[in-house]
Amino acid sequence: MTPKQTLFEGKAKALSSKNSEGKFDILAFHANFITIVEKEPIVVLTDKNEKVEFKFATAIISNNSNTVLVFAEPTTV
Repeated sequence: MTPKQTLFEGKAKALSSKNSEGKFDILAFHANFITIVEKEPIVVLTDKNEKVEFKFATAIISNNSNTVLVFAEPTTV
């Protein structure tokens, strides 16, 4: 989600990326989680096993109650 548009909305099996602590995956029923990702790919594995990749200068990823939101500026790296 950027201030101007939603880039992906739908069901996913996983979201993967890397933060300052290392690589991580958010799967179904993951614990509530929030992190900042800088200049790293954010990969969504859809429920149809398709990988969708996004890359932003900075993104905030929030997982709460099995819903993941990614907030980012629209500028890509």
